Amino acid sequence: MDLRGHFQPIDGKYHWYGRIAADSGLAELLRGKRAKGALRTPYGESEGELADPDLWHRYRITGTGRPPFPVDEEQGGAAPQSRAGGAGDGPG
Repeated sequence: MDLRGHFQPIDGKYHWYGRIAADSGLAELLRGKRAKGALRTPYGESEGELADPDLWHRYRITGTGRPPFPVDEEQGGAAPQSRAGGAGDGPG
């Protein structure tokens, strides 16, 4: 899973986003539709929205607020690319 994010000064929130690795159970459950869920990584859990599966059945996830990955505050809140994965990924 690739996750990234940035602080948006217009609304004062941190916006994070990425793609969840293909998972047949998730694809069968969502069937290409949007859904809200929680994304858990070893760094935390955050609420987000799943949408827009790509050709490889990887769902896009977006959220605002505290992200489920560490943020490098010295770079203005820009998060390094995160490769989080494992059990607990997916909607909550």
